[in-house]
Amino acid sequence: MAINVDRVETVTFDSFSTLVDVDSTARAVEPHVDDPIDFARRWHSRAAVYGAIGNYIDAYETYDDLHLDALEYLLATEGVEVTRDELEEMNAVYHEMEPFEDVRSGIQQLIDAGYDVGVISNGDPPMLDSLVRVADLDGLLEATVSADEIERHKPAVELYEHAAARLDTDIEATMHVSNGVFDVQGAIHAGMQGVWLNRQDAPPEPFGPEPDLTVESIDELVARLG
Repeated sequence: MAINVDRVETVTFDSFSTLVDVDSTARAVEPHVDDPIDFARRWHSRAAVYGAIGNYIDAYETYDDLHLDALEYLLATEGVEVTRDELEEMNAVYHEMEPFEDVRSGIQQLIDAGYDVGVISNGDPPMLDSLVRVADLDGLLEATVSADEIERHKPAVELYEHAAARLDTDIEATMHVSNGVFDVQGAIHAGMQGVWLNRQDAPPEPFGPEPDLTVESIDELVARLG
C-alpha cells in the first residue's frame, strides 16, 4: 500500500536504531567479544524479542531490565563471566548512544512543515530522557511515549493506540517511522501508516505486510512528504 501524504498530521519515530545508533553500544562490550558490532545488534534484538514475548506471558520488564537480561545471556553464550556491577555498567551505554546525523535537522524540518512529531518507544522514561538529551531534541517533541506507561511492548496494538491518544491525534492521521520492520508492521496493524527507515540497507522482510514507504534517511522522508 502506498503512502497517503494527505492523511498525515502527526509523525512518530521509534527511538533505538532509528534516532540513535545501536551500533554505538558496541564500545561497552569491546573488551569481551570478538565482533562487538554484531554482538550489539544481537543484544538489542534479543531485548526486543523478550519484550514482545513478555506481552503474551504476562512477564513485563522495563526495557532497561530487558537489555540487562539480554546482555547477561549473550555474554554467557560467549563464555564471558562478569560481575553484576560490570553488567550494569555495560548496560548503562543505552543512556549514552550516538544520534544519527539527520535526526535533529530532519525533525525540525517536519515541525517547520506543520507536522506534530513524537516518539513511540519500548524504552522506559529514563532511557527516553537520555535519548532527548543526546539527540538534542529538547523542546521539539510533542511527547515521548513509553511502553512503560501501559506495560506493553511493541508491536502490541495497545501501545500505538495509547500513543495516538497521548499525542491527541487520530491513529489514521499518524505516520510511524522506524528502522525496525516489525515495529512498522505493528503500527500498520494498529491503523497508522508505516515507514521503514532502512538505515542499514537491509533486504525486504518476506514476512508480514510491506511498509507503506521505505526511505534511507529522515531527509528523504521530508522530501517525500513534500
